[in-house]
Amino acid sequence: MEGVDLVFKIAGIGIIVAILNQLLIRAQREEQAMLTTLAGLVVVLMIVLTQISTLFASVKQLFGL
Repeated sequence: MEGVDLVFKIAGIGIIVAILNQLLIRAQREEQAMLTTLAGLVVVLMIVLTQISTLFASVKQLFGL
């Protein structure tokens, strides 16, 4: 995955989570809003962790470790 695609994917997730969060807060469902935000954070962290794992594998291969 290229860097620009990754940024757009994370930004898209952020926008969707922000919209859902606002809708749920206005519907007075603060608990679901918090869980939605938490779920969005977990999804983004999983995406970032896979990219970090790929980076470490590339560095390991580059230095022959």
